[in-house]
Amino acid sequence: MDQLNYVISWIAKDIFGVPAYLVGLMTMIALIASRKGVGEIVGGALKATLGFIILGIGANAVIGALTPLGALITGSFGVEGVVPTNEAITAIANGIPDVAQNVALAMFIGVILSLVIARLTPLRYVFLTGHHMLFMATVLTVVLYNAKVDSAIQILVAAFGLATMMVIMPAFSMPWMKRVTGNQPVAMGHFGTLGYIAAGVTGQVVGRGSRSTEEMQFPQGLRFLRDPMVGTAVAMIVIYLLLTVIFTLRVGEADALKSVTDAGFAGAAGASGGLLGFLTTMFNQALVFGGGVAVILLGVRTILGEIVPAFAGIAERVIPGAVPALDVPIVFTYAPNAVLVGFLASVVGGLVGFGILWAGLGAALVVPLILPGMIPHFFTGGGAGVFGNATGGRRGAVAGGFVNGLIITLFAAFLVPVMGAIGFQNTTFGDADFQWFGFVVGNIARVEGNVAAVGVAILCVVLLAFASWFQRRYVDSGWVPGGQPSAPVPPISTEHHAPTVA
Repeated sequence: MDQLNYVISWIAKDIFGVPAYLVGLMTMIALIASRKGVGEIVGGALKATLGFIILGIGANAVIGALTPLGALITGSFGVEGVVPTNEAITAIANGIPDVAQNVALAMFIGVILSLVIARLTPLRYVFLTGHHMLFMATVLTVVLYNAKVDSAIQILVAAFGLATMMVIMPAFSMPWMKRVTGNQPVAMGHFGTLGYIAAGVTGQVVGRGSRSTEEMQFPQGLRFLRDPMVGTAVAMIVIYLLLTVIFTLRVGEADALKSVTDAGFAGAAGASGGLLGFLTTMFNQALVFGGGVAVILLGVRTILGEIVPAFAGIAERVIPGAVPALDVPIVFTYAPNAVLVGFLASVVGGLVGFGILWAGLGAALVVPLILPGMIPHFFTGGGAGVFGNATGGRRGAVAGGFVNGLIITLFAAFLVPVMGAIGFQNTTFGDADFQWFGFVVGNIARVEGNVAAVGVAILCVVLLAFASWFQRRYVDSGWVPGGQPSAPVPPISTEHHAPTVA
C-alpha cells in the first residue's frame, strides 16, 4: 500500500504537478490519437514541453525581478500587511503528512475525473495548468481535513471539487477568450478567471470607441517603444528607479537597502555598493523584467504552435470538441502592450483596495490589510489587461486591470479569516478563483463532519449544471462579448507548427 501511495504521489506531483510534463504528455496523447508517426509524436511532445520550459524560464525571470519591486512599493508608501502567496499555503499543507498524501490522491483522481466530466458533459475542456491543480487540491483537502471529514470521503470530494473547477472556469471565460484570440480553439486554464471575466465586462462598459493598446502611436523619436519588449523595459526602468529614489529619500540609503535585501533580493547594492550601486541593480532588474516577458511570449508561441493542432486528435477520437485550457500567459502574445498596462493598473487597484481596507472596512469586517503581491498582480493583472483591451481598447485595459486589482485584494482579505479558522494564520491566496471558491467552501465546512462534504459536493453539482447551461447558451451558440472577435487572428498553421498570432 505504501508503494502504491508513493507511485500515485509521484504521478500527481512530479508529472501532473509539473506543467511542462503535463502539457507534453497531453500533446503526445493527442498526436497518438491523431495517428501521427513516431517522429511527429516525439518531436511534437518534446517541442510542447520545451515551450512550457521556455515559458517557465521567462516567468522565473519576471518573478525574480518582481521581488525587489514589491519591497520598493511597500517601503515607498510605508505600509504593512499580508501579502497573498499561493505557494506558502501549499508548502505549509505539505508539511502535514496526512494532508500531503490526501492532496496528492485528490489531485490524481481529480485530473482523471475532469476528463470523464469533459467526455460526458458539454464542458469539453482539458485543464493543463499543473501548479494550479495542486493549489486547488490543497485548498479543498485542507478545508475538508479541518472539517473532520473521513479521509476517503475527503479525498473523493476534494477530487470532485478540483475536477469541477477545472471544467467550469474555462467555460465561463470562453466567450471572452474568443474575443481575445479571434476565435481560436484555446481556453483559459488559470484560476484567476473571475478577474479576467470582470475585466472583459468592464472593458465593454467603459471602452466603447477606444483604440487597442497595440495601436498606440508614438512620435518619430519614440517609435522604438512600439516594440513590446523595449516598451516594457523602458516603462519598468522608470518605475524601478523612481520608486528606488522615493524609498531612499524616505528612509535613508542603509534602511532601503536592508528592506530590499530582507525581502529576499540579495545583492541589492550591486558590486560597488551605495546608492549608485542600488540604482544600477534596480536598472538591471527592470531589464531582466523586460527580457523575461519576451521569453514568456516565445514560450507561448512555441506551445500554441504544437498543442492546438495536436488537440485535433483528442477532439476527434477521445473527447469530441476538446479544447486545451492553458495558463494565463497564453493570452499575453495577443496584446503585449495590454499586459503591461493591465499589470500597472492592477497594482493601482491593489493599492486602492489597501486604502479601502485601511480607511475602515478592514477593521469593521475584522479582516487584515492586504498588500499588493507583485506576482499575482503581474500575471492576473496582465491577463485582465488583455481581456479588457479585447472588449474596450486602451480604456478597457486600464479599467479591467484596475478592477482585477480590487478583486484580488478585497477577496484576499475576506479569505484570511477562513484560512485562519483552519490553521493558516495570516495567509491567503492571490488569485480570484482560489479566493471566492475557498471562501464559499470554507464557510460550508463550518458545519464539520461528513455533512460538510455533502454540502461541497452539492455545490459542485450546482456549478456543473449552471456551467453546462452557460456553455450551451453562450459558448456553443457563438456569442462573443461586443459582437465578433476584434482583430481576428488567422488559424494556426499545422504545416509549419508556427503560430501566426501577433
